[in-house]
Amino acid sequence: MSVLWAPWRMQYILKHDECEGCIFCLKETNEDHRERLILFTNEYALVMMNRYPYNNGHLLVAPLRHCASLDDLDSEELLGVVDLMRTSIQTLKEVMQPTGFNVGLNLGTTAGAGIEDHLHFHVVPRWAGDTNYMTVVGEIRVIPEHLLATYDRLYPYFNALRHGGDK
Repeated sequence: MSVLWAPWRMQYILKHDECEGCIFCLKETNEDHRERLILFTNEYALVMMNRYPYNNGHLLVAPLRHCASLDDLDSEELLGVVDLMRTSIQTLKEVMQPTGFNVGLNLGTTAGAGIEDHLHFHVVPRWAGDTNYMTVVGEIRVIPEHLLATYDRLYPYFNALRHGGDK
């Protein structure tokens, strides 16, 4: 029998039933953005890391306003989301040097939306060879860096945007 250690999953297992509210909706309190993996917010959107990534640096970009479809966004909100997607791709290029990206939006559960009530885009950096036999044969994806280590590498770049300065 093979054993695949994933100790970070225990937090998910123990808190799964406690989940309340939308992961993309900001609360009124000053929450710990690092704990929620939120890297940046602008006037219209936020970027956060995917807690269950397809690859290192897998980001989610969502409008701040809770809405389920593109038709619900006004032009300024849509531009704010797309601008943050562009910024996310530029940041990932600088920090992680991927050779490509998958960028997508799943609308509705039939299309694969895990959270269908709050639309969000996936920005997934890709590298040659990032899919190996583990994925093909074992249906297991190997993520080589801990989420918080990736967060700590990306955060200074997003934080510089907030302050208009250097990292």
